[in-house]
Amino acid sequence: MICLNCQREIADYSRFCYFCGKRQANAPAGTAQRQLHRSISDSKIAGVCGGLAEYFDTDSTIVRLVWVLVTFVTGLIPGIAVYVVGWLIMPQMPAVVSAVPSQSAPHPPQA
Repeated sequence: MICLNCQREIADYSRFCYFCGKRQANAPAGTAQRQLHRSISDSKIAGVCGGLAEYFDTDSTIVRLVWVLVTFVTGLIPGIAVYVVGWLIMPQMPAVVSAVPSQSAPHPPQA
């Protein structure tokens, strides 16, 4: 799928562009069943907050800010422990293979 704002290729099931953050206008077909997974494209440490943001259809920055706020309010140990448990339990998002062939560098002429 191509982002209409920045014209970059993103995953077909994305609701937000990974590059510019723009919300995608229409949800792709076949996304009726949502699955909770760690994000591979929107991750800072392990992709837990990015995966939660995609699951709840919100911006990952908001999820990260709420996570940090809750972690500091409840003490560092509970927030960090829940993050590590999420890291261990949540499966990683499957890699997306682009249908567009990659452009390789031109070969230098041979003598």
